[in-house]
Amino acid sequence: MIAENRSAFRYRVLRYTPNLIRDEWVNIGLLLEDTARGRLRTRIIEEPGELARVRRLHPGADEEWLRGLQRDWQTQFSAPGLTAADVLEKLEQSLSNLLQFSPPKAVLAEDFEAELDRLYRDHVAPPRRRERAGLFDNTRAWLRARISNAFHRIGILKRMEKSVNVSEFTELGDPLRLDFGYRRNGTHGYIHALSLARDPMQAKVLAYTFQSICARQPKSEFTVITEAEPAPEITRDQFVARLLAQRKMRLVAIPQIEKFAEDLRPLLN
Repeated sequence: MIAENRSAFRYRVLRYTPNLIRDEWVNIGLLLEDTARGRLRTRIIEEPGELARVRRLHPGADEEWLRGLQRDWQTQFSAPGLTAADVLEKLEQSLSNLLQFSPPKAVLAEDFEAELDRLYRDHVAPPRRRERAGLFDNTRAWLRARISNAFHRIGILKRMEKSVNVSEFTELGDPLRLDFGYRRNGTHGYIHALSLARDPMQAKVLAYTFQSICARQPKSEFTVITEAEPAPEITRDQFVARLLAQRKMRLVAIPQIEKFAEDLRPLLN
């Protein structure tokens, strides 16, 4: 019965291979294809921790080029008249010597977007680390996967816009893409994962981004999802909490994500 609800997808891992002679590579992205529906999506590293991992393995890596890959590929995807097969062929032909796709593998899954998150977490995101209480996940990839899974269970994932480009509100070429977007009763909403433990300074980027959005789109709201409630005794956490509160941005911890999704569901257009 479970298998009947699943669809067949194919995925490829994108590898960065700056030294072909030594045959060394690091996984930097993932491509997921739904051949039945003609869908094709990629996710490529963008977070500081992800780029730092590449830098540790390959100190000479061109980080600016890597950051721009997702944007460049997204532009190719949006070209009018191209099918998913056309885009895939174009990507394979345009790969430089620095990039390689792994052989395609088949996978069965219920939800395309949730599966993209899972595969990215398993094959590309930095390895999990162990904390005092055992295995503690606080990467953005893990947060985003938890959000996607909750939205899927509550039934709102398909009503969300994914990977929202903000350059129309900020500056041309801004590489930031917000995790989710939605509309409710004339209001534009945005949702983005932020790790308090790993990248609290990202809160300043999000605050600037939301201010720029509101300047052009006054009826907007922004929710930041964190791995836990800000701890009163941790100055870093309180800095994030104050900054978001000053900008009237909502903060929701992962333990409350399903309630957040349930409250949002009846409001979505």
